[in-house]
Amino acid sequence: MNHHDHDDYEQRGDHDGRRTAAGPEGGGVLTFEALPPARGRGFAETWWGQAWLKALEDSALEGEQLKRGRRQARAGAVGALTVRPGRVTAVVRDRDGTAYRGDVLLPVLDDEEWDRFLAVAVERAGHIAALLDHDMPPHLVEDAAAAGVDLLPGIGDLEPECSCDAWDLCPHTAALCYQVARLLDRDPFVLLLLRGRAERRLLDDLQSRSAARAAAPAGPADDVPGPLPSVRADEAFAAQGILPALPDAPPLPDGAGPPPALDTQTPPAPGVDPDALEFLAGDAAARALVLLAQALGPGHAERPPSPALTADQDAVRMAAAAPPPSVAARLAAATGRSPAALERAARAWRHGGAAGLAVLETDFAPGEAELARATAALESAWDGLGADSGRPRLRAAGTSRWTVVGEHLQLRLGPDGSWWPYRRERSAWVPAGPPSPDPATALASAAGLDREPDGAEEDAREAGGA
Repeated sequence: MNHHDHDDYEQRGDHDGRRTAAGPEGGGVLTFEALPPARGRGFAETWWGQAWLKALEDSALEGEQLKRGRRQARAGAVGALTVRPGRVTAVVRDRDGTAYRGDVLLPVLDDEEWDRFLAVAVERAGHIAALLDHDMPPHLVEDAAAAGVDLLPGIGDLEPECSCDAWDLCPHTAALCYQVARLLDRDPFVLLLLRGRAERRLLDDLQSRSAARAAAPAGPADDVPGPLPSVRADEAFAAQGILPALPDAPPLPDGAGPPPALDTQTPPAPGVDPDALEFLAGDAAARALVLLAQALGPGHAERPPSPALTADQDAVRMAAAAPPPSVAARLAAATGRSPAALERAARAWRHGGAAGLAVLETDFAPGEAELARATAALESAWDGLGADSGRPRLRAAGTSRWTVVGEHLQLRLGPDGSWWPYRRERSAWVPAGPPSPDPATALASAAGLDREPDGAEEDAREAGGA
């Protein structure tokens, strides 16, 4: 700041160690002393501080940068913070002592937006009282948003800059953002300054508007707005043929977005598993993408809705998505299955969804006509082949299961007439592939996979030293 700037700014300090420079336009600069390490506590307790962190974490492209930034912030590596309209700045030091200047930019509100915000704030006496008490009432933020003024940052609003030359968020700017959340907990006017207005000017504007509102004469009781213009229903329907066509549907995203990072280095509440929550969030995003793809696909309106899954089916579906070991263990316990049984169920789900799971766990009992068709299909599937040319010898192993004699292979019939290949692994029958309407095709897919050696093969391996 040059000498002329000092003439235009009034310096003052207050009880929490910050220095303020309030300019004639109400911009101002606040400098906060370096905050102490934050070990064993969260970075934000107020809802607006948490909203700041959500904007940060939603905008981050790499979760690893956030984790490193949290560690640096907790260790007290962030120096004094300087806050001015649209920018917060601090020096952040790495473990080796190397110092980097980090800046985080936030768009400021223009005069028209501030005018709308002030008009909203004076409508309720509680809004002004809360601000004077350094509180940010949710209703004020909601009312301002309804008026087109977003006080809290959204996805992409926080723009990082760092002397380490990172092109996006780096550990230094992430650490800076975590410390800003601590400042916001203490004083929401930090956010308002970042949006462009210093505390003194904002409170003066609120006071003058409130006084003018109280002094304004009340209008006559019958001075109410007239009815809004309307359109006859038949005229609205008649105009439907001349309305422009709807725009094309947005393109389908390449993939589901990453789940939020829940590693805050703060012990979770009893019974809360952060890994499980992250998995559920990722699973919900993946399912939403599937539903969106179906909605944008042709013939969506004509297709009947998919039947709802039972709790057991949904648990197996989630197990088929390869969850973390702790989540898989919880799913196994919830479904009453052993880990090995849950893995078999998950494999069946990958091959055929709910139908595949039913074939694994239920020996379907076909009626006389269905059994006759199945028997005829088994007899004719290998027609044209000689007895020594690949025709298997089948033995009934249930009402809808046939095992290949001398082999660790099995065919299972599904309720829809499809054939499911199975093979024996470690004394259990496991799904070996997707279903097929032809039993020979299904069995061929299972025969091409590695199979468990029989006793003679094991003896030969041992004798040969294999």
